[in-house]
Amino acid sequence: MTDKAQLSLPDPDPAALERSAAIVDLLEQAIGADPRDAIGFDRFMEIALYTPGLGYYTGGGAIFGAAGDFVTAPESGELFGACLARQCAQILGTTAPYIVEYGAGSGALAGQLLNALGPGETGLRYHIVETSAALADQQQAYLTQTCPDLVDRVTWSRTHLEHGFEGIVIANEVVDALPARRYRWTGERFVELGVTRERNGFTWRTLEVEHAEPSLPDRDQIRDMAPGFVLELTRDLDTWLAGIRTVLARGTVLLVDYGEPRHERLHEARAGGTLQCHYRHHVHADPFLWPGLQDITVSVDFTQLAELAVAAGFDVAGYCSQASFLLGCGIETVYAEARGGGGAHDYSLAQEAKRLLLPGQMGERFKVMALNVDYDAPMPGFTHDERHRLDGPAA
Repeated sequence: MTDKAQLSLPDPDPAALERSAAIVDLLEQAIGADPRDAIGFDRFMEIALYTPGLGYYTGGGAIFGAAGDFVTAPESGELFGACLARQCAQILGTTAPYIVEYGAGSGALAGQLLNALGPGETGLRYHIVETSAALADQQQAYLTQTCPDLVDRVTWSRTHLEHGFEGIVIANEVVDALPARRYRWTGERFVELGVTRERNGFTWRTLEVEHAEPSLPDRDQIRDMAPGFVLELTRDLDTWLAGIRTVLARGTVLLVDYGEPRHERLHEARAGGTLQCHYRHHVHADPFLWPGLQDITVSVDFTQLAELAVAAGFDVAGYCSQASFLLGCGIETVYAEARGGGGAHDYSLAQEAKRLLLPGQMGERFKVMALNVDYDAPMPGFTHDERHRLDGPAA
Protein backbone atom coordinates (compact mmCIF):
# COMPACT_ATOMS: atom_id res chain seq x y z
CA MET A 1 0.00 0.00 0.00
CA THR A 2 1.32 3.42 -0.97
CA ASP A 3 2.01 6.10 1.62
CA LYS A 4 -0.14 9.00 0.45
CA ALA A 5 2.53 11.43 1.67
CA GLN A 6 4.85 10.00 -0.99
CA LEU A 7 2.27 11.00 -3.61
CA SER A 8 1.83 14.55 -2.23
CA LEU A 9 -1.93 14.14 -2.26
CA PRO A 10 -4.25 16.65 -0.59
CA ASP A 11 -6.23 15.35 2.39
CA PRO A 12 -9.95 14.65 1.97
CA ASP A 13 -12.38 16.65 4.08
CA PRO A 14 -14.01 14.99 7.14
CA ALA A 15 -17.27 14.19 5.32
CA ALA A 16 -15.37 12.44 2.52
CA LEU A 17 -13.29 10.46 5.02
CA GLU A 18 -16.49 9.35 6.73
CA ARG A 19 -17.89 8.14 3.41
CA SER A 20 -14.65 6.29 2.67
CA ALA A 21 -14.79 4.64 6.11
CA ALA A 22 -18.27 3.34 5.26
CA ILE A 23 -16.92 1.84 2.02
CA VAL A 24 -14.05 0.24 3.96
CA ASP A 25 -16.60 -1.39 6.28
CA LEU A 26 -18.48 -2.80 3.29
CA LEU A 27 -15.26 -4.12 1.75
CA GLU A 28 -14.26 -5.78 5.03
CA GLN A 29 -17.69 -7.38 5.29
CA ALA A 30 -17.39 -8.74 1.74
CA ILE A 31 -13.94 -10.15 2.47
CA GLY A 32 -15.12 -11.70 5.74
CA ALA A 33 -18.09 -13.33 4.00
CA ASP A 34 -15.91 -14.97 1.36
CA PRO A 35 -14.52 -18.41 2.32
CA ARG A 36 -11.19 -17.42 0.77
CA ASP A 37 -10.97 -14.43 3.15
CA ALA A 38 -10.44 -12.36 0.01
CA ILE A 39 -12.47 -10.95 -2.86
CA GLY A 40 -11.69 -10.51 -6.54
CA PHE A 41 -10.47 -7.09 -7.60
CA ASP A 42 -13.61 -6.76 -9.73
CA ARG A 43 -15.70 -6.96 -6.57
CA PHE A 44 -13.43 -4.41 -4.89
CA MET A 45 -13.96 -2.01 -7.80
CA GLU A 46 -17.70 -2.60 -7.78
CA ILE A 47 -18.05 -1.72 -4.09
CA ALA A 48 -15.61 1.22 -4.18
CA LEU A 49 -17.05 2.82 -7.31
CA TYR A 50 -20.73 1.92 -7.45
CA THR A 51 -22.19 1.33 -3.96
CA PRO A 52 -25.41 3.41 -3.99
CA GLY A 53 -24.97 6.71 -2.14
CA LEU A 54 -21.40 5.96 -1.08
CA GLY A 55 -19.27 4.89 -4.04
CA TYR A 56 -17.01 7.13 -6.07
CA TYR A 57 -19.54 7.57 -8.89
CA THR A 58 -22.63 7.49 -6.69
CA GLY A 59 -21.69 9.46 -3.58
CA GLY A 60 -22.26 12.94 -4.96
CA GLY A 61 -18.66 14.17 -4.68
CA ALA A 62 -16.90 16.30 -7.32
CA ILE A 63 -15.53 14.06 -10.08
CA PHE A 64 -15.03 16.01 -13.30
CA GLY A 65 -13.25 19.25 -14.12
CA ALA A 66 -10.96 21.48 -12.09
CA ALA A 67 -12.81 20.81 -8.82
CA GLY A 68 -12.78 17.05 -9.36
CA ASP A 69 -10.20 14.40 -10.15
CA PHE A 70 -9.78 14.37 -13.93
CA VAL A 71 -10.91 16.06 -17.14
CA THR A 72 -12.53 14.14 -19.99
CA ALA A 73 -12.44 15.31 -23.61
CA PRO A 74 -15.91 16.95 -23.53
CA GLU A 75 -15.05 18.82 -20.32
CA SER A 76 -11.82 20.14 -21.82
CA GLY A 77 -13.60 22.46 -24.25
CA GLU A 78 -15.78 22.64 -27.35
CA LEU A 79 -13.80 20.85 -30.07
CA PHE A 80 -14.43 17.19 -29.16
CA GLY A 81 -18.20 17.58 -28.94
CA ALA A 82 -18.34 19.60 -32.16
CA CYS A 83 -16.41 16.93 -34.07
CA LEU A 84 -18.50 14.11 -32.65
CA ALA A 85 -21.64 16.05 -33.61
CA ARG A 86 -20.46 16.07 -37.24
CA GLN A 87 -20.09 12.29 -37.18
CA CYS A 88 -23.48 11.88 -35.47
CA ALA A 89 -25.18 14.13 -38.03
CA GLN A 90 -23.92 11.91 -40.84
CA ILE A 91 -25.25 8.76 -39.15
CA LEU A 92 -28.57 10.29 -38.10
CA GLY A 93 -29.13 11.31 -41.71
CA THR A 94 -29.92 7.67 -42.48
CA THR A 95 -31.35 6.42 -39.16
CA ALA A 96 -33.96 7.60 -36.68
CA PRO A 97 -32.90 10.76 -34.73
CA TYR A 98 -32.20 9.02 -31.44
CA ILE A 99 -29.03 9.17 -29.33
CA VAL A 100 -28.40 7.04 -26.24
CA GLU A 101 -25.40 7.95 -24.09
CA TYR A 102 -24.05 5.62 -21.41
CA GLY A 103 -22.38 7.24 -18.40
CA ALA A 104 -22.86 10.88 -19.38
CA GLY A 105 -20.55 12.27 -16.68
CA SER A 106 -21.25 15.92 -15.99
CA GLY A 107 -23.60 16.16 -18.98
CA ALA A 108 -21.08 18.23 -20.99
CA LEU A 109 -21.10 15.97 -24.06
CA ALA A 110 -24.89 15.67 -24.05
CA GLY A 111 -25.18 19.45 -23.91
CA GLN A 112 -22.74 19.94 -26.78
CA LEU A 113 -24.49 17.38 -28.99
CA LEU A 114 -27.95 18.72 -28.21
CA ASN A 115 -26.94 22.30 -28.97
CA ALA A 116 -25.18 21.25 -32.18
CA LEU A 117 -27.82 18.85 -33.52
CA GLY A 118 -31.09 19.78 -31.83
CA PRO A 119 -31.95 23.02 -33.68
CA GLY A 120 -31.64 21.37 -37.10
CA GLU A 121 -33.12 18.02 -36.06
CA THR A 122 -36.45 18.86 -34.45
CA GLY A 123 -37.27 15.20 -33.85
CA LEU A 124 -34.02 14.47 -32.02
CA ARG A 125 -34.39 12.56 -28.76
CA TYR A 126 -31.56 11.99 -26.26
CA HIS A 127 -31.54 9.27 -23.62
CA ILE A 128 -28.94 8.91 -20.85
CA VAL A 129 -28.26 5.58 -19.16
CA GLU A 130 -26.83 6.54 -15.76
CA THR A 131 -26.45 4.17 -12.80
CA SER A 132 -25.73 7.04 -10.39
CA ALA A 133 -28.73 9.02 -9.16
CA ALA A 134 -26.36 11.78 -7.98
CA LEU A 135 -24.81 12.14 -11.44
CA ALA A 136 -28.22 12.04 -13.13
CA ASP A 137 -29.28 14.99 -10.96
CA GLN A 138 -26.10 16.87 -11.88
CA GLN A 139 -26.65 16.16 -15.57
CA GLN A 140 -30.22 17.43 -15.47
CA ALA A 141 -29.14 20.62 -13.72
CA TYR A 142 -26.33 21.17 -16.21
CA LEU A 143 -28.53 20.61 -19.26
CA THR A 144 -31.25 22.83 -17.87
CA GLN A 145 -28.69 25.62 -17.65
CA THR A 146 -26.83 25.07 -20.93
CA CYS A 147 -29.63 24.01 -23.29
CA PRO A 148 -32.89 25.04 -21.60
CA ASP A 149 -34.93 24.83 -24.81
CA LEU A 150 -33.80 21.26 -25.50
CA VAL A 151 -33.67 19.59 -22.08
CA ASP A 152 -37.25 18.35 -22.45
CA ARG A 153 -35.96 16.00 -25.16
CA VAL A 154 -33.75 14.18 -22.65
CA THR A 155 -34.80 11.11 -20.63
CA TRP A 156 -32.89 8.98 -18.12
CA SER A 157 -32.80 5.36 -16.96
CA ARG A 158 -30.60 3.32 -14.62
CA THR A 159 -30.01 0.52 -17.16
CA HIS A 160 -30.57 -0.39 -20.81
CA LEU A 161 -33.69 0.89 -22.52
CA GLU A 162 -36.68 -1.44 -22.41
CA HIS A 163 -37.61 -0.83 -26.05
CA GLY A 164 -35.82 -1.15 -29.36
CA PHE A 165 -34.63 1.91 -31.29
CA GLU A 166 -32.65 3.11 -34.29
CA GLY A 167 -29.88 5.64 -33.96
CA ILE A 168 -26.59 6.10 -32.13
CA VAL A 169 -25.16 4.79 -28.86
CA ILE A 170 -22.26 6.72 -27.31
CA ALA A 171 -20.01 5.56 -24.46
CA ASN A 172 -17.16 7.97 -23.70
CA GLU A 173 -14.75 6.73 -21.00
CA VAL A 174 -17.19 4.13 -19.71
CA VAL A 175 -15.56 0.74 -20.37
CA ASP A 176 -12.33 1.62 -18.52
CA ALA A 177 -14.28 2.05 -15.24
CA LEU A 178 -16.27 -1.20 -15.46
CA PRO A 179 -15.19 -3.73 -12.79
CA ALA A 180 -12.13 -5.71 -13.93
CA ARG A 181 -10.32 -8.82 -12.71
CA ARG A 182 -6.53 -8.86 -12.36
CA TYR A 183 -4.36 -11.83 -13.27
CA ARG A 184 -0.66 -12.61 -12.87
CA TRP A 185 1.35 -14.98 -15.03
CA THR A 186 3.51 -17.37 -12.97
CA GLY A 187 5.46 -18.72 -15.93
CA GLU A 188 3.19 -21.74 -16.06
CA ARG A 189 -0.34 -20.46 -15.55
CA PHE A 190 -2.44 -17.45 -14.64
CA VAL A 191 -3.48 -16.82 -11.03
CA GLU A 192 -5.99 -14.21 -9.95
CA LEU A 193 -4.97 -11.20 -7.86
CA GLY A 194 -7.59 -10.78 -5.16
CA VAL A 195 -7.87 -8.35 -2.27
CA THR A 196 -7.70 -9.16 1.44
CA ARG A 197 -7.43 -7.15 4.66
CA GLU A 198 -4.39 -7.02 6.91
CA ARG A 199 -3.59 -4.96 9.98
CA ASN A 200 -2.35 -1.97 7.98
CA GLY A 201 -5.07 -2.04 5.35
CA PHE A 202 -5.98 -3.83 2.15
CA THR A 203 -3.42 -5.83 0.23
CA TRP A 204 -3.16 -8.23 -2.71
CA ARG A 205 -3.59 -11.98 -2.30
CA THR A 206 -3.04 -14.68 -4.91
CA LEU A 207 -6.16 -16.72 -5.67
CA GLU A 208 -6.85 -19.68 -7.90
CA VAL A 209 -8.66 -18.70 -11.08
CA GLU A 210 -12.29 -19.70 -10.54
CA HIS A 211 -13.83 -18.06 -13.58
CA ALA A 212 -13.85 -19.36 -17.14
CA GLU A 213 -12.09 -16.49 -18.91
CA PRO A 214 -11.75 -17.13 -22.65
CA SER A 215 -10.14 -13.72 -23.16
CA LEU A 216 -6.98 -14.71 -21.29
CA PRO A 217 -4.07 -15.02 -23.74
CA ASP A 218 -3.19 -18.49 -25.01
CA ARG A 219 0.30 -19.95 -24.78
CA ASP A 220 1.30 -18.78 -28.25
CA GLN A 221 0.60 -15.21 -27.21
CA ILE A 222 2.45 -15.41 -23.89
CA ARG A 223 5.45 -17.57 -24.77
CA ASP A 224 7.80 -14.60 -24.24
CA MET A 225 5.98 -13.19 -21.21
CA ALA A 226 8.13 -13.01 -18.08
CA PRO A 227 6.79 -14.47 -14.81
CA GLY A 228 5.01 -11.78 -12.80
CA PHE A 229 3.32 -10.13 -15.79
CA VAL A 230 0.00 -8.59 -14.67
CA LEU A 231 -3.05 -8.41 -16.92
CA GLU A 232 -6.52 -6.93 -16.33
CA LEU A 233 -9.72 -7.99 -18.09
CA THR A 234 -13.07 -6.21 -17.85
CA ARG A 235 -15.78 -8.28 -16.18
CA ASP A 236 -19.24 -8.67 -17.71
CA LEU A 237 -18.29 -6.74 -20.84
CA ASP A 238 -20.09 -9.40 -22.88
CA THR A 239 -23.28 -8.89 -20.87
CA TRP A 240 -23.09 -5.11 -21.25
CA LEU A 241 -22.62 -5.36 -25.03
CA ALA A 242 -25.41 -7.92 -25.33
CA GLY A 243 -27.75 -5.55 -23.48
CA ILE A 244 -27.04 -2.79 -25.99
CA ARG A 245 -27.40 -5.15 -28.95
CA THR A 246 -30.79 -6.31 -27.69
CA VAL A 247 -32.29 -2.81 -28.00
CA LEU A 248 -30.32 -1.36 -30.94
CA ALA A 249 -32.32 -2.39 -34.00
CA ARG A 250 -30.26 -0.35 -36.46
CA GLY A 251 -27.42 2.12 -36.12
CA THR A 252 -23.98 2.59 -34.62
CA VAL A 253 -22.27 2.34 -31.24
CA LEU A 254 -19.37 4.77 -30.80
CA LEU A 255 -16.96 3.80 -28.02
CA VAL A 256 -14.22 6.21 -26.93
CA ASP A 257 -11.71 5.14 -24.30
CA TYR A 258 -8.05 4.77 -23.48
CA GLY A 259 -6.46 1.43 -24.29
CA GLU A 260 -4.79 -0.65 -26.95
CA PRO A 261 -5.04 -3.90 -28.95
CA ARG A 262 -4.10 -7.10 -27.14
CA HIS A 263 -0.65 -7.52 -28.69
CA GLU A 264 0.31 -4.03 -27.47
CA ARG A 265 -1.21 -4.74 -24.09
CA LEU A 266 1.06 -7.78 -23.73
CA HIS A 267 4.21 -5.72 -24.33
CA GLU A 268 6.81 -5.84 -21.56
CA ALA A 269 6.31 -2.10 -20.99
CA ARG A 270 2.93 -3.01 -19.42
CA ALA A 271 4.27 -5.87 -17.30
CA GLY A 272 2.91 -4.28 -14.13
CA GLY A 273 -0.62 -3.99 -15.53
CA THR A 274 -2.56 -0.90 -16.57
CA LEU A 275 -4.37 -0.06 -13.32
CA GLN A 276 -4.64 3.70 -12.71
CA CYS A 277 -6.23 5.77 -9.95
CA HIS A 278 -7.17 9.44 -10.26
CA TYR A 279 -7.41 11.72 -7.25
CA ARG A 280 -7.43 15.53 -7.45
CA HIS A 281 -5.66 15.39 -10.83
CA HIS A 282 -2.92 13.11 -9.50
CA VAL A 283 -2.45 9.72 -11.19
CA HIS A 284 -1.12 6.78 -9.17
CA ALA A 285 -1.51 2.99 -8.93
CA ASP A 286 -2.75 2.35 -5.37
CA PRO A 287 -6.46 1.41 -5.44
CA PHE A 288 -6.49 0.85 -1.66
CA LEU A 289 -6.01 4.51 -0.80
CA TRP A 290 -9.26 6.11 0.44
CA PRO A 291 -11.70 3.66 -1.22
CA GLY A 292 -14.69 5.50 -2.63
CA LEU A 293 -12.85 8.82 -2.99
CA GLN A 294 -10.79 8.13 -6.10
CA ASP A 295 -11.41 6.84 -9.59
CA ILE A 296 -10.11 3.35 -10.44
CA THR A 297 -9.66 2.38 -14.09
CA VAL A 298 -7.90 -0.17 -16.28
CA SER A 299 -6.85 0.17 -19.88
CA VAL A 300 -9.34 -1.23 -22.39
CA ASP A 301 -8.32 -4.33 -24.35
CA PHE A 302 -9.80 -3.33 -27.70
CA THR A 303 -9.18 -6.79 -29.16
CA GLN A 304 -11.30 -8.31 -26.38
CA LEU A 305 -13.90 -5.59 -26.96
CA ALA A 306 -14.05 -6.38 -30.68
CA GLU A 307 -14.27 -10.14 -30.13
CA LEU A 308 -17.10 -9.82 -27.63
CA ALA A 309 -18.91 -7.31 -29.85
CA VAL A 310 -18.89 -9.74 -32.77
CA ALA A 311 -20.14 -12.52 -30.48
CA ALA A 312 -22.99 -10.21 -29.39
CA GLY A 313 -24.06 -9.61 -33.00
CA PHE A 314 -22.30 -6.36 -33.93
CA ASP A 315 -20.15 -5.63 -36.96
CA VAL A 316 -16.88 -3.94 -36.00
CA ALA A 317 -17.03 -1.13 -38.54
CA GLY A 318 -14.12 1.07 -37.52
CA TYR A 319 -11.19 1.48 -35.12
CA CYS A 320 -8.61 4.26 -34.93
CA SER A 321 -6.86 6.66 -32.60
CA GLN A 322 -8.77 9.62 -31.23
CA ALA A 323 -6.51 11.94 -33.22
CA SER A 324 -7.35 10.13 -36.48
CA PHE A 325 -11.05 10.17 -35.65
CA LEU A 326 -11.12 13.90 -34.92
CA LEU A 327 -9.12 14.70 -38.06
CA GLY A 328 -11.56 12.59 -40.09
CA CYS A 329 -14.43 14.52 -38.54
CA GLY A 330 -12.89 17.81 -39.65
CA ILE A 331 -11.34 19.21 -36.47
CA GLU A 332 -9.24 21.60 -38.56
CA THR A 333 -12.44 23.18 -39.94
CA VAL A 334 -14.11 23.16 -36.51
CA TYR A 335 -11.03 24.80 -34.98
CA ALA A 336 -10.87 27.49 -37.66
CA GLU A 337 -14.57 28.30 -37.25
CA ALA A 338 -14.26 28.50 -33.46
CA ARG A 339 -11.34 30.93 -33.49
CA GLY A 340 -11.82 34.66 -33.17
CA GLY A 341 -13.27 34.84 -29.69
CA GLY A 342 -10.39 36.88 -28.32
CA GLY A 343 -6.87 36.14 -27.13
CA ALA A 344 -7.76 34.09 -24.05
CA HIS A 345 -10.39 32.08 -25.91
CA ASP A 346 -8.13 31.32 -28.86
CA TYR A 347 -5.27 30.34 -26.57
CA SER A 348 -7.55 27.97 -24.65
CA LEU A 349 -8.79 26.53 -27.96
CA ALA A 350 -5.23 25.87 -29.12
CA GLN A 351 -4.39 24.13 -25.83
CA GLU A 352 -7.50 21.98 -26.16
CA ALA A 353 -6.54 20.96 -29.70
CA LYS A 354 -3.08 19.91 -28.49
CA ARG A 355 -4.59 17.91 -25.62
CA LEU A 356 -6.97 16.08 -27.96
CA LEU A 357 -4.52 15.41 -30.81
CA LEU A 358 -0.94 15.10 -29.59
CA PRO A 359 0.43 11.54 -29.21
CA GLY A 360 1.82 12.26 -25.74
CA GLN A 361 -1.59 13.38 -24.50
CA MET A 362 -5.00 12.02 -25.61
CA GLY A 363 -4.39 11.72 -29.34
CA GLU A 364 -2.90 8.20 -29.38
CA ARG A 365 -3.75 6.95 -25.89
CA PHE A 366 -7.46 7.16 -26.63
CA LYS A 367 -9.11 5.07 -29.33
CA VAL A 368 -12.50 5.14 -31.02
CA MET A 369 -14.40 2.04 -32.14
CA ALA A 370 -17.61 1.80 -34.17
CA LEU A 371 -19.96 -1.17 -33.81
CA ASN A 372 -22.73 -1.36 -36.41
CA VAL A 373 -26.10 -3.07 -36.60
CA ASP A 374 -27.72 -3.21 -40.06
CA TYR A 375 -25.78 -0.09 -41.04
CA ASP A 376 -22.91 0.10 -43.53
CA ALA A 377 -22.53 3.71 -44.69
CA PRO A 378 -18.94 5.05 -44.68
CA MET A 379 -18.16 7.17 -41.61
CA PRO A 380 -15.78 10.11 -42.01
CA GLY A 381 -14.35 9.65 -38.52
CA PHE A 382 -12.85 6.33 -39.63
CA THR A 383 -11.29 7.49 -42.89
CA HIS A 384 -7.98 6.27 -41.47
CA ASP A 385 -9.27 2.89 -40.28
CA GLU A 386 -6.89 0.69 -38.28
CA ARG A 387 -8.93 -2.42 -37.62
CA HIS A 388 -5.99 -4.51 -38.82
CA ARG A 389 -4.14 -3.54 -35.62
CA LEU A 390 -6.68 -5.47 -33.54
CA ASP A 391 -5.32 -8.78 -34.86
CA GLY A 392 -1.68 -8.11 -34.13
CA PRO A 393 1.37 -6.31 -35.50
CA ALA A 394 1.69 -5.94 -39.25
CA ALA A 395 3.74 -8.64 -40.93
